[in-house]
This record gives sequence, C-alpha cells and structure tokens, in this order.
Amino acid sequence: MAMLACPNPDCPDFNRFGAGNLSVAERMGKHKHIRRLYCKSCGHRFSERQGTLLEYAKLPEETVVRIIKCLGHGCSMEATADICEVDPRTVEQMLKKAGQRAEDFHRLQLERLQQPLEAIQMDELHGRVSQKAEKKGGALGRAGRRLAAVAAWVASGFTRRWR
Repeated sequence: MAMLACPNPDCPDFNRFGAGNLSVAERMGKHKHIRRLYCKSCGHRFSERQGTLLEYAKLPEETVVRIIKCLGHGCSMEATADICEVDPRTVEQMLKKAGQRAEDFHRLQLERLQQPLEAIQMDELHGRVSQKAEKKGGALGRAGRRLAAVAAWVASGFTRRWR
C-alpha cells in the first residue's frame, strides 16, 4: 500500500503515499486480482488502477506493457497491433491515454520549477550554462540566471546531461 495514495482532492491525505489510510475493501475482476481500496480519512473508494493506463482496460497487464514498449521503440500502430495480437483501435486508444499521461507528467515537472520558463533552445542552454561557461566567469543577467536554474535542475538528475 506504500505505492498508493488517495486520489480524492478533498481528502486530507490526498497524494500522500504510505500514509496508512488505505485498506482493501474488496477485490474485483474476472480473477479477483484488482483491489478496490477504501480511504479511512475521507471514506472514498477507488480501484488501485485508477489514474493508470490499466484503468478500464480489459487487456492483461503484460499486453498493455508490450503495447507501450512497442510504441516506445518506434513501431507503427499497425505493427504494434500485429505484434501484440490486438486490434489497431486498441493500440490507438492506449496511445491516446499514454500521451495524456505523459503530458500531465510533463506539466507537473514544469510546475516543480520555481520560475516559469521562457522559450529557449536546448543548445543555448548547454552553450551558455555549461560548466565550461561557468568557469569563464562573467555576470549573468536575468535570462542567464533562469538558464542556470534550468541547468541545475537538469544536473540534479531529472534528465541526463548533454554530451
């Protein structure tokens, strides 16, 4: 239960993972393998699959993972459908859901930044704020400080450094 949190925004334990407020209320699905959880703080009941790609999916988890891996490796929708032995419309639906999830994740990561970003080119970021540029010295303006903040964020491990 440490990997789950209450999805109810009105709950005092909203998005608090491992808060000890969740218990299994029942099991669902054909093989009773999906847990339906109960939040002791707000009384909300929800599926452990809520908010994931598996929500409302009737496919086995392995098939969903295989579809996402194929799409991630650049396979076309038709090729992915053939490899995973599903209908191309199923792959299209998974792609839409995964794209929305990726967009939401990206938006959350941008909100984590303390300053709003202006449009910059990634090569400008590397060229002006790389370690070599910092060693040369010089006064950084407002844009330079903003680029330095982004470079520190990148260096903190969110993404790999450019080479």
